[in-house]
Amino acid sequence: MPIDPVVHIVDDDKAVRQSLSFMLGSAGLRVQLYESATVFLKSLEPSLCGCLVTDIRMPEMTGIELLRRIKDRMPCLPAIVITGHGDVPLAVEAMKAGAVDFIEKPFDEEALLKAVRAALEKAGGEGGGQLAGIMARLSTLSDRERQVLEGLVAGQANKVIAAAYGISPRTVEVYRANVMAKMQARSLPELVRMAILARVVPPAG
Repeated sequence: MPIDPVVHIVDDDKAVRQSLSFMLGSAGLRVQLYESATVFLKSLEPSLCGCLVTDIRMPEMTGIELLRRIKDRMPCLPAIVITGHGDVPLAVEAMKAGAVDFIEKPFDEEALLKAVRAALEKAGGEGGGQLAGIMARLSTLSDRERQVLEGLVAGQANKVIAAAYGISPRTVEVYRANVMAKMQARSLPELVRMAILARVVPPAG
């Protein structure tokens, strides 16, 4: 973890900014607030380290566009995306833009705090074995479970996946539960994050 890291919060909703500031501040973390992505970019410094927590849907510039802007310039600033409109395709887009985690509103405080601490550890260069662990768990999936995972990453509903492979939606639910268990994913966004890191490619079409 960087020395005296700062959690940079970008959200156009003042109430959300204040809530996050209070929560993270109470956990002993330094926080800096920004009301827009544009304001954050204006204050950007190469030496800036810690982590970024940004909303996706904001006026002027979206959180995903912000991530694209800083991806190469700020490799020591891992980003967590929060949104009240979360869905799997959006999660995939955010992860490809450089997010290390994806959390939906209303978020669980403990889950967000854990994500922030993990991002700060990543900023400090730790967690290098994460991908190896994901790849090992991925190798335990059956061919059908892998297909279901690819469908989920593509944002497909259970019935769409079922139709593609000639199985029932209920059977897809079973496979989906198996995938979550084998990958040790506590939520769909976390599963998507793992899949993106492992470069799981959704089926074409």
